[in-house]
Amino acid sequence: MSTPQYPNPGYQAPQYPSQAPAGFQGEPPLWAPWYGAPFKAAVRRVFKKYATFTGRASRSEYWWWALVSAVVGIVLNIITSVGMVSSTSSYGGYSYSTPTPGPVSIPGYVLLFVWGLAVIVPCLALTVRRLHDVNMSGLMILLGLIPFVGGIIVLVFTLLGPKPEGQRSDVPTGPAYGA
Repeated sequence: MSTPQYPNPGYQAPQYPSQAPAGFQGEPPLWAPWYGAPFKAAVRRVFKKYATFTGRASRSEYWWWALVSAVVGIVLNIITSVGMVSSTSSYGGYSYSTPTPGPVSIPGYVLLFVWGLAVIVPCLALTVRRLHDVNMSGLMILLGLIPFVGGIIVLVFTLLGPKPEGQRSDVPTGPAYGA
């Protein structure tokens, strides 16, 4: 399987989907954002660029991955909560019912922990690349650490459209670029 090439080695990455080079078909190179990326390709690109904090990521790449991540998280949380067992204890004439992990929830917690460890780096890298696409520093992700409003601020930044100035974050690689 050959990698599709841009017709012009000095070509700048498209700023918007309609600006793809004439005659180009297929997936853009990994250093360029893929505007309008389909579901499978967007998820695949997250893992291909596992710890790549340079370059840009389109809204479609970011939000398809957010959907996959949320669905997997919800499924794993359902597995852990379904496996909970209720135990009853009495103290001072009152009965208390407390949920405790059952035999099904333990593997669920292990899977949830492994999933969290496996995707923390690509999630951070993808968010940094998304911030680059809106022409912001990747360090703006640290705003998410501000209690209460930080996550909302980063969410708003990820919702913004691409800015042409974000091309400064692109790092083309390959024989045409001396790498």
